[in-house]
Amino acid sequence: MEIIILPSYEQVSHEVSARIVSAVQKKPDIVLGLATGNTMLGIYEKVVQAYQLGKVNFKKVKSFNLDEYIGFDPEESITFHSYMNHHLFSHINIPAQNTHIPPSRPTNIDLACREYEHKIKKSGGIDLQLLGIGREGHIGFNEPSSSLQARTRVKTLTETTLKDNFGPKKGARFAITMGIGTIMDSREVILVASGEEKAVAISRAVEGPISSSCPASILQFHKQAKIIIDEKAAVFLSKKDYYKWVWNHKNEVNDVIKDNQNKS
Repeated sequence: MEIIILPSYEQVSHEVSARIVSAVQKKPDIVLGLATGNTMLGIYEKVVQAYQLGKVNFKKVKSFNLDEYIGFDPEESITFHSYMNHHLFSHINIPAQNTHIPPSRPTNIDLACREYEHKIKKSGGIDLQLLGIGREGHIGFNEPSSSLQARTRVKTLTETTLKDNFGPKKGARFAITMGIGTIMDSREVILVASGEEKAVAISRAVEGPISSSCPASILQFHKQAKIIIDEKAAVFLSKKDYYKWVWNHKNEVNDVIKDNQNKS
């Protein structure tokens, strides 16, 4: 697990979007796992800007979204179908048939979940999975107590999640979400967080015990997990200074290798 702490949300958005663009440049037919929420808005905005400047081509890219609310038409503003179309898909050249989001009105929920898993597997698996984190440490809609090996399934949303996502308005009570096992199958994961309201969850995920009470803590077991956060989200990390030191000096190893090669 690599912890990258940057001064502001703006810089976090720049760092994450640059990594997405670079990944697509290196592998034009990459399979992206995408997330929604306010934290992703700045990231998608910068990805769109990179596309408009001709820096990246999404023609061969495939995408799979983490989750979707149940009980709404896809075009309704509450859905993640609507969110993704409004903030990303309608602004880049990714083919519509290459984008995948769990159905919001499935006729058979269990079948829809199995089919979603099958589509991910048939695509070759997710290369880069983007994640946010909830205040209680959930990733996707894998709320506290979720199985750490679960696959795509329906979940009942907690009161905290409902309040965070909908405020006083009535919102969705259920969602289809990729399971933690599905997320952990991704070749690389980038978890993004911003603001003091996420600081406790980040502390538990990064430095706490691995537990279903904080589902994001399972990322400690992932081979290529990057946690990219701003200063406010890092406020409760006990080893914050060490993480910064590692990030600032990470590339110096290349100088050491070159120096050794010159001496040999």
